[in-house]
Amino acid sequence: MKKKRLYGLSLLLSTLTLLIEGVIALIVAVVYGFTQESPNAGGGSALFIFFLPVLAVFGIAVAGTLSAVIVFPTAWLSDVLGRRFGGREAWWWVPVVASVVSFVPGVALSGGGGPVGIAVAWLLTTAALTVPALLWRSRRERIFGPVMLWGLVAVVLTAVVGGVGLATGVFPEYRPPAVTSADIVGRWSDGHGGTLTFTADGRVSAVGVDDADTDTGTDADDGELDSCTGQGTWTYEPGSGTWSQAVDVTVDLCTFDYWNVGGTESRPVLYQYIGDPDSGNLYRLTRTSGGS
Repeated sequence: MKKKRLYGLSLLLSTLTLLIEGVIALIVAVVYGFTQESPNAGGGSALFIFFLPVLAVFGIAVAGTLSAVIVFPTAWLSDVLGRRFGGREAWWWVPVVASVVSFVPGVALSGGGGPVGIAVAWLLTTAALTVPALLWRSRRERIFGPVMLWGLVAVVLTAVVGGVGLATGVFPEYRPPAVTSADIVGRWSDGHGGTLTFTADGRVSAVGVDDADTDTGTDADDGELDSCTGQGTWTYEPGSGTWSQAVDVTVDLCTFDYWNVGGTESRPVLYQYIGDPDSGNLYRLTRTSGGS
């Protein structure tokens, strides 16, 4: 006689599994972020530590909800189809049902990445749903401990592989290009008519460059970014490394903050934060010529 499945244990197992998968996905996303061109790739905000408890509670709530509304129906339907077409429950119906259920979420998560991106996102979403659905079908009473243990091993292993990969260069970490004063000389454009033109004698000309308030990112009166035009001076500050190099621009009637250096060796950019740096909103200028 088959043991009766314990719904509470199945829900707990599914929630735990989804949480483990979420932590692994977060680690992978962080490691991947370090390899991508990003102004914040060199380090995150220390305030993130304080949000971890809130994030954990939110993650548990989401994982529990997904377990009840998606994982349970997937496991239940796979058993129904197994009995209907095979005369008995069969585990391999789970990935079949999971692939169907995961199609729409997979397409959404692909972010319009094309056929390859959609296929990869679909397969990953299917795998992420298949594992907790298979565990939901288990009738073993002492399965929670092994799942937690192996889940912890998977999390630690993912973190170690990611850390070692970044440290050894297997996963190349993004760093801003190293520039000199000579590399700054020339015209830089925002692509919408705003330009900064730097000359070798330390002069700069601004034409229609957005002058955002560094606290709010908008003008206090009309909610629009101010436009700056004028003449001034500039200096290049190499800093202690590529992350701290900056271009200090002084133009009359403009309140520019220093310009950070980003982009790549072949396509450097100058950028400023609009509002809170943690928001990730940037105002970018791309080099368009080598002379004034």
